[in-house]
Amino acid sequence: MKLKLSNCTTSQITNKINDLHEERGEAAEGRVFTMLIRTTEDELEDSLAAANVASREHPCRIISIATCPHADPSIPLDAEIRFGADAGAGEIIVLYPTGGLLRHLDTLIIPLLVPDAPVLAWWPTDAPENPASDQIGRMARSRITDAQRTANPEKTFETLRNNWTKEDTDLSWTRLTVWRGQIAALVDQPPHTPITSVRIRGGKNSLPLDLLGSWLAWALKVPVSIEREADTSTIAGVYIERSNGAASLVRTGAEEVQVQEPGRAPQTVSMPHRTLTDCINEEMRRLDPDAIYSAVIKEGWDLVSHS
Repeated sequence: MKLKLSNCTTSQITNKINDLHEERGEAAEGRVFTMLIRTTEDELEDSLAAANVASREHPCRIISIATCPHADPSIPLDAEIRFGADAGAGEIIVLYPTGGLLRHLDTLIIPLLVPDAPVLAWWPTDAPENPASDQIGRMARSRITDAQRTANPEKTFETLRNNWTKEDTDLSWTRLTVWRGQIAALVDQPPHTPITSVRIRGGKNSLPLDLLGSWLAWALKVPVSIEREADTSTIAGVYIERSNGAASLVRTGAEEVQVQEPGRAPQTVSMPHRTLTDCINEEMRRLDPDAIYSAVIKEGWDLVSHS
């Protein structure tokens, strides 16, 4: 169900949500947190689709603040409320502010937050240079960016890294979770001979590749080299050199990788590419600061060449 409110106020939005809860016999207090999404009208539906699916596991109120280039500046605020099948296990509020409200988003949003519940902020594409000092970011216990989806991923991530605080994370890191698990399992296989170096290869402009190299250099304390390929946009392979030979993980398709260890037959392992929903779901589950990510961007990043 979708309800549009034109030229409205936050009080009218709150009253309408309360009425809908009463009609459905629900309580907003059942929401475990509020998720704020700062996006554009073009990116709105894709972002809401991912958050919507993830919210089925983590009931929450989703508030999306969308910039609309064709909005009537004489109308300070239009809104849309989504319930039921259109809103996962919670409700979605889409705000279309104009004019002065864009400079006071915190004042606009605070009355709509779920009381006494943590706030998660997500910028699906372009993010502020310093999320912690942003109007929305200041309210959030966890801040999520996605530098890989911006026009200049390298520049964006460098700026975010320089302004990083412990509540910040980027989905370029979240996309690595399954890779890191498979690599850890491979490294833990006996006979545990010393690792001398690591080589990884993947997309030319892949931030996850850079973060993977930084993590490996930090965790294994060995030289890590990055090979960039123009014909792929993802991680293509990891090659771990040990004194008894090389072990490797090589992507052979969209759904699988091949594991090769010295003296053993190759093994195919299922490893689908992570979707945006997978990544948002993981961040909803965590909320707390990620100590490993902190170490990787503060200590591991400068251990490898990113050129």
